[in-house]
This record gives sequence, structure tokens and C-alpha cells, in this order.
Amino acid sequence: MQHNNNDERPASTHFGFREIPTNEKASLVKKVFESVAPKYDVMNDLMSFGLHRLWKRFTIEEAQLQPGQVVLDVASGTGDLAKLLAARVGKTGKVIMTDINEAMLAVGQDRLADAGIISQIECVQADAEKLPFADNEFDRITIAFGLRNVTDKMAALHSMYRVLKPGGKVLVLEFSQPKMPLLSKIYDLYSFHVIPKVGEMVAEDRESYQYLVESIRKHPRQDVLKNMMEEAGFEDVRYHNLSGGIVALHVGHKY
Repeated sequence: MQHNNNDERPASTHFGFREIPTNEKASLVKKVFESVAPKYDVMNDLMSFGLHRLWKRFTIEEAQLQPGQVVLDVASGTGDLAKLLAARVGKTGKVIMTDINEAMLAVGQDRLADAGIISQIECVQADAEKLPFADNEFDRITIAFGLRNVTDKMAALHSMYRVLKPGGKVLVLEFSQPKMPLLSKIYDLYSFHVIPKVGEMVAEDRESYQYLVESIRKHPRQDVLKNMMEEAGFEDVRYHNLSGGIVALHVGHKY
């Protein structure tokens, strides 16, 4: 990866397995999610055999939310997690869901309106690297399956640290590295041979799902992400491997 001396960001980055100029990644990711937004929830259920719902529920349990708290859900997509968060903070609490992608946010807003809980959830189009909120504003911050699509992950972690209240927690749910060699082999076969085909059949978009599979392989593994979170200022960072490490939930604190 080349570095450009005039800028702290590297001149190039990964988009799946391709190396591209850093400044092109956000728009390429945007195209992927504009394309997959209408079928995103159906595909999540199919690809994870519904397991993504259990992973999100585990995240909610670990968040230990109290009624009345203010929560930020970053890269909220279609609002799955925001909906669960809202149920926990109740009418006196507030959830702000953000996504950089307008198409995904629009699908999320519609779903929350249908569920009748849009009143306590605010939707904000925002970039995870530059969150448009005051310092020390949120009791909890969550990001589920969004960090790997961010161009500058460290910038996003710093941004989340800044807007988290002292005493608050950040929860990062993301695909990770399976811990057993056999599981790893099966997972690779499934990811590279099945998921893009299902994407082609269900969402009529093989390419986007090929990217999503590749982006998982490029995401920092468990211990690397833990170190990155510590570097961003989070303390007492630990992670839970779910489904044998296919997914990991990282939890960090700000004291």
C-alpha cells in the first residue's frame, strides 16, 4: 500500500481484494449498498441462516442498556439494531441511527415507521469517520457489520471515542476470523462459492456480494481490532467470539 506524504491517509486502500485509490472507496461502497438496500434484510437472513439476529441480540445483552439512555448506532443500515436498542432505552431514551448511505437509511426509516417506533429514533445521514455530534454525548455506541466498509477505520474509532460519554461503552459487531481450521475451510467454500450465487439469484447482484465476502477477509482479525480500539483510547477492551469466531463482538470502555 503506497503512502502519500502530503496526507496522513495512505494513497491506496482495499476494495475487497482490489487495490484502489483511497479517495474512491467511499463512492464504490456507496454503489454496493445502493444496489443491495432493497434486498438487504432478506439476504442477511439467507446468508447467515438467520444467525445475524442472534448475534445482534447478544450485542444488546452486552450493552446493558438502561431506560432513558442515549444511544448512537453507527452504519445502522436498515435499522435492525436500532429497533432493538429503542426497545431497551424505552420512551424516555433516544436512539440516533446514522448511515453514510441514503438508500440504506431510507429503507431503515420505512421499516421503523412500519413498526411504529420511528418517534424515538432519529435518522441522520453521517460519515462514521466524522460523526457530526458533540463530545461526550452518548451512553452507548454500537456498530454492526459496518466498520469493515469504512475507508479509515482508525478515524472512525477516534470519532466514536470522542462522542462517547465517560463511563460509556462502544460495541463493535463484525465478521472476524474463525478459530478452527476445519470451520475456516467450510466458511471459505461457503463464502466464495455460495454467497455470490445467492446474491445473483435473490438480489440480482453477484458483484456486490463478491465484494462483501472479500471485505470480510480484509477486515482486521480479533486481536488486531482490539489493539486498534486501544490505540483510539478505549480501555478494558475485550472480545467475544460468536459462531466459532466467524463473528466477534468487541466491547470497549471510556473512563
